[in-house]
Amino acid sequence: MYRTIINWFMTRRILIVHKLRTAKERVLHFPHIAYAFWLLPFALVFVSYFLIFKDLPSPAKLSQYNIPQSTKVYDRMGRLLFDIYAQQNRTPVPLSDIPLVVRQATIAIEDRDFYRHRGIDPVRGMLRAVVATITRQQLQGGSTITQQLVKTALLTPQRTVTRKIREIILAFWVELLYPKDKILEMYLNQVPYGGTAWGIETAAEKYFGKNVKELNLAEASLLAGLPQAPTLYSPFGAHPELAQLRQKEVLRRMMEDKYITDKQAQDAEKQEIVFKKTTGIKAPHFVMYVKEQLVDRYGEAIVERGGLKVTTTLDLDLQEYVQATIAAEVEKLKNLRVTNGSLLVTKPATGEILAMVGSVDYFASPSGSFNVTTALRQPGSSIKPVNYALGLEKKIVTPATMFLDVATCFANINQPNYCPHNYDGKFHGAVQLRLALGNSYNIPAVKMLYLNTVQDMVASASAFGLDTIKDSTRYGLSLTLGGGEVRMVD
Repeated sequence: MYRTIINWFMTRRILIVHKLRTAKERVLHFPHIAYAFWLLPFALVFVSYFLIFKDLPSPAKLSQYNIPQSTKVYDRMGRLLFDIYAQQNRTPVPLSDIPLVVRQATIAIEDRDFYRHRGIDPVRGMLRAVVATITRQQLQGGSTITQQLVKTALLTPQRTVTRKIREIILAFWVELLYPKDKILEMYLNQVPYGGTAWGIETAAEKYFGKNVKELNLAEASLLAGLPQAPTLYSPFGAHPELAQLRQKEVLRRMMEDKYITDKQAQDAEKQEIVFKKTTGIKAPHFVMYVKEQLVDRYGEAIVERGGLKVTTTLDLDLQEYVQATIAAEVEKLKNLRVTNGSLLVTKPATGEILAMVGSVDYFASPSGSFNVTTALRQPGSSIKPVNYALGLEKKIVTPATMFLDVATCFANINQPNYCPHNYDGKFHGAVQLRLALGNSYNIPAVKMLYLNTVQDMVASASAFGLDTIKDSTRYGLSLTLGGGEVRMVD
């Protein structure tokens, strides 16, 4: 028994020794494998240096900046409409000249733990950024004020993992070199607030025509919300209503962090903000529409500082003519309480925009910059051709098909019957399709949609480019009379 056990152990020992010797012989016969293991750490350091540390800018350069090149927007004849970024207009001010309410608003919306972290916020900001990156397959925000300062002043706008690592390293470095108040001061003097306004002092002058010292809570909360997306949240941009929503969010955050009371927040929301009139821009609604599209495609930094030269389809002569015409017609209708108007002129063959008037006066307060041509509106009878075109395409009708324009009601499940009427309150008997469309009769149009089905018209509208009409279950037969919402530009 013992002999058997001893023999078994001896056999296992011989096998183990044999395997060790074999492995050793392999290493000896293939020395490059051993060298690879030794060189791997050095290779990682070498690669890291070239990817991350090579040409890493010094935080000492934070007081320096390069003047970016403007993006110019021209009309179809090469006439300048606007410099999206004419020059980097910056007036640095010490932190002592910046009101406490401005600092509090900025910290509340951008980085509430600014005075507690050391450059990055792994619990709140970085974790959110990592999760968003994994789930959406793109790098997201989550940056502290220090990181944003580094991005704005020292790094390129590209969104890559390598740049994010460089940003984190530099944020730590900045925190070692500068006290918190100095970092906040540099941030408020460096970040973009839209267009030519870089820094809080220039932003106060651009939007309100005053010094930063004179800003009140309502104005400070509006400005504090701009740096995250200056084009999107600009009160002078294509969506001024978003500036108001962003301001409310800033006030809510300030209230949560006990900087202001609930009453102060409500008073600031209700306070009417008087903006400084912007000049030096032609066809402003169109320019902001173009800028928004450029930002969507290339990003804020490229558009504001990349020196793009953008030739558009706009005809400036026609633009100025229709702008004056709209203003004159609205003035004539004042007694009827008509206060606004908009117009879009396009080239039917290509869809090119020749003129765009989003409101009677872009610079009028409080909502002159709101662009009606890009907003959702009911199209009325202008959508009827989509319905009739579908019937012709399906060969259900021809231009000569007769429709009975008589009193007609359509059954609605669990709802009263739908009984459309014509705009003139009359019935016109038997009419051909071409006459029904030409005279915009409602009853024949509803009958045409009944034959086409709402589902098929929604699909046809989408094929035409009317992508705001999507879910067929939301619409009924009134869709052909303008029951959905579309954008004029579509």
